[in-house]
Amino acid sequence: MRAVVQRVSRASVVVEQEVVSSVGRGLCVLVGLCREDGDDDIEYIVRKLLNLRLFEHPEKQKRWDASVKELGLDILCVSQFTLHACIKGNKLDFHRSMGPEKAPLIYEQFLQRLRNNYELERVKDGKFGAMMSVQIENDGPVTINLDSKRRDE
Repeated sequence: MRAVVQRVSRASVVVEQEVVSSVGRGLCVLVGLCREDGDDDIEYIVRKLLNLRLFEHPEKQKRWDASVKELGLDILCVSQFTLHACIKGNKLDFHRSMGPEKAPLIYEQFLQRLRNNYELERVKDGKFGAMMSVQIENDGPVTINLDSKRRDE
């Protein structure tokens, strides 16, 4: 499982000219599922999202000292199967991405685990499988790449 994590001032997802989700200050997370992803991958990404110290601590005025969970901020998750694309010449190959028969279930399990470990109303998501316009106002910018298969990097 891969996640591109961006610290945002606000973010929203639009599908067919309709806002389906929006958040204020917090994280926007692009989530890509790999064919082999399972419960262990979900657990790793959820733990990192909630505990990474990407924010300034409001009382200590210290950078990189507070997590989204500590500050009670929002999280917007957007499924993005292209995160596991392979490039062959100038062509994209998606054989590493999880297929459409299993991906919606695993993605929903990921969202449920995130909500269960945080605050239900703070975790929003786009529309799985839809063409979306993701509007992001970066804060920093701060962008971190997580990969459950490469935990030491």
